Amino acid sequence: MTETHKIDAITFDKDFMYLHMAGETIAVELASVSNKLKNADDIQRSLYRISPSGYGIHWPLIDEDLSVELLLKAVHPRSQNR
Repeated sequence: MTETHKIDAITFDKDFMYLHMAGETIAVELASVSNKLKNADDIQRSLYRISPSGYGIHWPLIDEDLSVELLLKAVHPRSQNR
């Protein structure tokens, strides 16, 4: 069975996505998971929907879907509590 996750927020900087969950911030390098997100502007990145199950994230303006499991497998060493 796939584990579900409770994401509190998602933020970005130029090259990274930060998943804020359970008091932790997980850094994911955009180039390693999604060229669409890497090339998206701030508005396109900021409009996302987390699935009710917590399994995936959808960005409707760029038609991108990513599973949280995929993102956690791509965690960058810069991940930290922030």
